[in-house]
Amino acid sequence: MAKKRPQTKAKRPQLTDEEIPVVGAREPCPCGSGRRYKACHGRAAAHAATELVQRPFEGLPGECDWVALRELVPAATAGLTLKDGLPEGVPSVTLATVLPMAWPALRRDDGSVLLGLQNDTASGDLSRDLADTLLRALEAEPGTPVQGRRTPVGGPRLQDLLDTEVPFEPVVHEGFEFWVPDAKNATPEVTASLERANAAAIPTVRLQSVEAAYWCRTPEKNHLRWVMPHPEERLLDALARLHAAGRSNLGENTRLVGSFRAHGLTVPVWDLPSELGAQDVEKPAAEFAERLAEALAVEAPLTADERRARSGLTNRQVTLS
Repeated sequence: MAKKRPQTKAKRPQLTDEEIPVVGAREPCPCGSGRRYKACHGRAAAHAATELVQRPFEGLPGECDWVALRELVPAATAGLTLKDGLPEGVPSVTLATVLPMAWPALRRDDGSVLLGLQNDTASGDLSRDLADTLLRALEAEPGTPVQGRRTPVGGPRLQDLLDTEVPFEPVVHEGFEFWVPDAKNATPEVTASLERANAAAIPTVRLQSVEAAYWCRTPEKNHLRWVMPHPEERLLDALARLHAAGRSNLGENTRLVGSFRAHGLTVPVWDLPSELGAQDVEKPAAEFAERLAEALAVEAPLTADERRARSGLTNRQVTLS
């Protein structure tokens, strides 16, 4: 008869479930069990009782820009206004696309809060995860980052915390210098992270003539990526009508090449010649918005040519989130 193997005595967890930070799947679980995260608290995080929310920013002012800052824009910030006002000692709350070392949030030395948008989250509701991070940042000691964790079930969402009467006004930056008000006194880790982030940032500009359209420059060609709020099927029909009629471009040598889905919204993409800058696209984009509004109002079934155009657009469609 085989001897029964003695059970390994694992260290008792020193943290509550809500305090366990999110780490890589193959890293040791922070609870101290000795097991990998994916086999311990990571398993519970993967099955957290938060349903997948397709449009986490729905109901917030500037939903399309929230999606753009989450998925498209390297360096941008936007001031946030809390529904119940700022706590004492917190002069401001600012949303940022990315923070140093991918911190979820940072309480600066002066008490202000930076909330990172492009971090991985542990549940199916990005809005709830961000709200949890924001609340913890408001209570953090000045000068400390906020680490990721599994969001408690039933917590508030951004829609519960933010004043939805205040417009969302993102500011796109050339680099990430907004991280450090005093670069000379930044730690070596932050300085190195800043240098890496600046080197990888793709030049991006938010158009002023239309909502949530972002021009970007890449080595081969430039692009316009435009987050649109219209229902997907209706929008694709309208784009197909314009494409079939030869009216979907933004000027000479530009081309509507397809679209992708992000957080429940559709993002058409245009290829632009490398010499076409953001200012050059402002007027064509405004004119396209007028054509699109007309196409969205058409109720007639698609023609054969329009159906072929729609098929071509949907065949090139991908989903980011």
